[in-house]
Amino acid sequence: MSVTTHDASRSHQSQQKFAALLLGAIGVVYGDIGTSPLYAFREALRPFVHDGVTPNEVIGLISLMIWTLTIIVTFKYVLFLLRADNEGEGGTLSLLALLMKKTSRHATIFFFAGIIGAALFIGDAMITPALSVLSALEGLKLVTPVFTPYVLPIAIAIMLLLFFVQSVGTASVSKLFGPITLLWFLVMGLGGLIHIADDPAIFAALNPLYAFDFITHAGLIGLVVLGAVFLTVTGAEALYADLGHFGRKPIQAAWFAVVFPSLALNYLGQGGLVLANPQAASDPFFLMFPEWAILPVVILATAATIIASQAVITGAFSLARQAIHLGFLPRLEICFTSASNTGQIYVPAVNMGLLLGVLALIFAFGSSEALATAYGISVTGAMVVTTILSFQFLRVIWGWNVLTALAALLPLLLLESIFLGANLLKIHDGGYVPVLIAGGLMIMMWTWKKGTLLVREKSARSDVPLMQFLASIERKSDHAPVQVPGTAIFLTSLPDMTPGVLLHNLKHNRVLHQRNVILNVKTAPRPYVAETDRVTIERLSERFIKIQLLFGFMEDQDVSKALPLCRKAGFDFEIMSTSFYVGRRKLVGDPNTGLPAWQDRLFIAMAGFAIDPSDYFQLPSNRVVELGEQMVI
Repeated sequence: MSVTTHDASRSHQSQQKFAALLLGAIGVVYGDIGTSPLYAFREALRPFVHDGVTPNEVIGLISLMIWTLTIIVTFKYVLFLLRADNEGEGGTLSLLALLMKKTSRHATIFFFAGIIGAALFIGDAMITPALSVLSALEGLKLVTPVFTPYVLPIAIAIMLLLFFVQSVGTASVSKLFGPITLLWFLVMGLGGLIHIADDPAIFAALNPLYAFDFITHAGLIGLVVLGAVFLTVTGAEALYADLGHFGRKPIQAAWFAVVFPSLALNYLGQGGLVLANPQAASDPFFLMFPEWAILPVVILATAATIIASQAVITGAFSLARQAIHLGFLPRLEICFTSASNTGQIYVPAVNMGLLLGVLALIFAFGSSEALATAYGISVTGAMVVTTILSFQFLRVIWGWNVLTALAALLPLLLLESIFLGANLLKIHDGGYVPVLIAGGLMIMMWTWKKGTLLVREKSARSDVPLMQFLASIERKSDHAPVQVPGTAIFLTSLPDMTPGVLLHNLKHNRVLHQRNVILNVKTAPRPYVAETDRVTIERLSERFIKIQLLFGFMEDQDVSKALPLCRKAGFDFEIMSTSFYVGRRKLVGDPNTGLPAWQDRLFIAMAGFAIDPSDYFQLPSNRVVELGEQMVI
């Protein structure tokens, strides 16, 4: 094969890979934002329907929606934040980890910003499936009123099925995500294009002055409407969070080539339809289509909303894994559902929590109209947090000065703050729901971080420095412990201190293995760690060595797979003559010391959900020895 032919073959493969990533990005990254036209314009029109919608109101609203998409999604996320990556990974916690790696200043502010952003994202992950699926299924009422009583049961059945299949994995189903969502965008764009001709005056919405004029003259009702307008950008956080799965260029190409044109055409079409027929304001999306096409569009919309829900659920799993590795949550069971893609994971505890939350929201609100009032606060809050962290990113990572960074981000922060304020007006209409969800999650993450620090401090009081312990072992000749053949590996989070499980083993069993390994598993503030950097070995004495295993916060901390790398680093061992010693700690609350009584109970309850360390680190089950102790906190 000639060089030219070989290069052509590689170029063809590269193009095929890019096309596959672009199609995948359309299906996964843009699934959420792609379902916004189902309800965003309808909800924005609702305050005006009673008195009759005027042409200026319609044009002003469509202008607001298109320019909100342009400023927040295109400028902030697609053109800027996709470049603010942590070694290819995106999302609030990735950005937080990157900043904490580069600077220790303002660590407390970063921590609370991180847990606020994470909590708001998970709150969004509960509301999005309920709102999207309900809004799609409610199109059945336009086919025939007979379907009306069945919308809620069908929505519940879809949710149960969706969350049930998470444990199986989405590898095969996800191959359909891209084509179905691409078809959805094409149908939306075509439907909008047809109805632009209903009243070409809607093209005036492309002028941002109409958006500005609407805001300045709408008064208090304009703030209320802004909460609905912001529904157009729900799912924008997924752009950033899914950066590591698809890469920057495919996500950008998908936005400019397919997603943004389709959304803009659809909103313009909805506006043209309402200008020509104000009665269509009751449900402008589905009324864009002829009666014979409504049922197929409802089916397609339902499939698109299920895909959107899947994308948010997967994002919640990934965020939970990051939070666990960064110490914001206890170690939960993480299952990998794909042998080739480590991003496809299933977290049973998070899955069950999301399912219960989604079902509670469907039962409590009963319709997408009612649920839309609860939506928006979590999304706007998460965006404000990301913008604040971005300011520090520009200063610390890109080296911008304060004035330049402020000039770049302050207008965006002001715009998002206005949207946040508009959504806060919906607190009494159901907006309190995402606030309560996010607040509860923040308290849990704060309690876990605070509790683990307290446990560490209490452990430190009885800790024995490792080198001091080794010196004492060497001095004890008369009462030396019995030496037994084989290798003992003691897991510890403090590599410079003697593991408590080692001390307990000596105290109760009076034995010491021929070779003893102090093993510390550490999470790096970056997504992935190369195998060449995975293992660090330090020989302490003839019988003791210290090993550190380093994993990225997006990686599975599989000790069994990592230990064979030690052979390359000079430490050879036989697994059948090796025992893993793991400590198990029972926590007992004490209201007079440490945490307040309520936090004691919460921390102990959260610790109860933590997976067994031997399972979390995937140690060979037949080689694990567990020794327990009680600790008063």
